[in-house]
Amino acid sequence: MKILSYRVILKKEQDRGYTAIVPSLPGCITYGENLEQTMIMVKEAIELYIESLKAHDEPIILPMHCKDEL
Repeated sequence: MKILSYRVILKKEQDRGYTAIVPSLPGCITYGENLEQTMIMVKEAIELYIESLKAHDEPIILPMHCKDEL
């Protein structure tokens, strides 16, 4: 099994917490109340996103740094 590493952008929110965005996966966005929770949430969001792609027989979107390796 190949491990894929996606770039995650973390944005500190004004009130509290962090928003995590995965640019390579359109619409893959999540939120956590602290950095630890945000990282857990974004890993789960990526896993669910890829599971959904597989369930719908859609191609898995590879991180930009992997595209040259194919």
